[in-house]
Amino acid sequence: MEKRTSKKLSEKFKLACGCFPKSQLEPDTRYLKMAATLKPNAPEIRKAAQEFINYLNKAVTPFHATQEVKERLIQAGFKELPESGHWDIQPTSKYFVTKNRSAILAFAVGGSYKPGNGFSIVVGHTDSPCLRVKPISHQKSEKFLQVGVSTYGGGIWRTWFDRDLSVAGLVIVKNGEKLQHKLIDVKKPPNTEIELRPILETFAAAGINAPVKEDPKGEYDPRSIVSNHHTQFLGLIAKEAGCQPEDIVDLDLYLYDTNKAAIVGLEDEFISGARLDNQVGTYTAISGLLESLSAPAFQSDPQIRIAACYDNEEVGSDSAMGASSAFTEFVLRRLSAGGSTTAFEEAIGKSYLISADQAHAAHPNYPAKHEENHRPTFHGGVCVKTNVNQRYATTATTHAILKQIAFEAGVPLQDMIVRNDSPCGSTVGPILSTKLGLQTIDVGCPQLAMHSIREFADTSSIFQATTLYSTFYERLATVLANIQ
Repeated sequence: MEKRTSKKLSEKFKLACGCFPKSQLEPDTRYLKMAATLKPNAPEIRKAAQEFINYLNKAVTPFHATQEVKERLIQAGFKELPESGHWDIQPTSKYFVTKNRSAILAFAVGGSYKPGNGFSIVVGHTDSPCLRVKPISHQKSEKFLQVGVSTYGGGIWRTWFDRDLSVAGLVIVKNGEKLQHKLIDVKKPPNTEIELRPILETFAAAGINAPVKEDPKGEYDPRSIVSNHHTQFLGLIAKEAGCQPEDIVDLDLYLYDTNKAAIVGLEDEFISGARLDNQVGTYTAISGLLESLSAPAFQSDPQIRIAACYDNEEVGSDSAMGASSAFTEFVLRRLSAGGSTTAFEEAIGKSYLISADQAHAAHPNYPAKHEENHRPTFHGGVCVKTNVNQRYATTATTHAILKQIAFEAGVPLQDMIVRNDSPCGSTVGPILSTKLGLQTIDVGCPQLAMHSIREFADTSSIFQATTLYSTFYERLATVLANIQ
């Protein structure tokens, strides 16, 4: 990212926003990389999209997404903090903390930060609609072994039929008196989806495999799940976890489509893949944070820059690792410690949150589904989502602030609302805005086929969103200081 400097607010933008004074806000266009002028096949666009796809193909569950983010942060010099330990936060230092291994909150402390200063926050979520293995999964029908699954979130389940599915997730195994967490990804498709009961194998094939031996002592062990799953299925999971089936105490497994995400289209301008909602938000939030730290402004930033990726958004966020929990408030209070008794409350008034979750692009086959004057298009920029009934947290003030930041970043914005006769979805934006009193805006990159097993987006979005969030982290303190 090239250096951005500021001089004065343009008269055109001043008239559009109305809430900023004449001040040193306009970036010097000699140094400005205009994301809006880049074509979909530009090298910068293609590089950002390909790097995202590399991440997406590994982030097959919330656990794997969090692990991928964690590895990126460690590589960038971030230090992991234990949730249950003491934190010693220092200016210009970088940290992260995880919850349930499926949610992660990363933060970089500006060089001029003092308790009571604000937070610059971008949030996404790590989960997507999917099928998850039941606690007791063994099923059979017509001489086929099947795996029982539960539907998670509001998926378009018909798109899961006749797919080559594999399984991945978290396995907890016993090792003496210790319980160890193992992240597994089978990768090889062991089953096909038929009526939401994945077929594992036939009875004939099952007879080829030797059964798992029962506990030789014949004693009841409440930790054992051997009888809850088909021998062949549990054996496959144990092999991936590097243990014996009888050592598995519990598991949290997700099914996913083994067909990898790819860049497609005549001009290589589309991204086709699973979990775009909302791995795009998670990836670009983290990428924007990392990119912003290379600029000199971080050394004098009075804010703490935060990227948070929550779990369970698709089912309402009501969990310890979801946005509805007190986890975010606990973290922000710990970051505000050391100042006055009202340092946390003072910080909230100096903070701003971007909720980054995917947006519905106008579909060429169903244009009437969108409100006539609000039809987001591919390559048209990041969408700002507004709903006067507060399904989104965007306000006129938060929208104006982001407009100024987008102007400096050279990133186009699009407006999105739903039709009056259509129900409107929601995000973690209103949840966090309500619980914390944060000024918040809801945004997202445009996509088609949301909640399908395979979704469809444009390549430009990754570069545009990353650039927008990086500039947001760099410039928020200055923009907020110039609001009248």
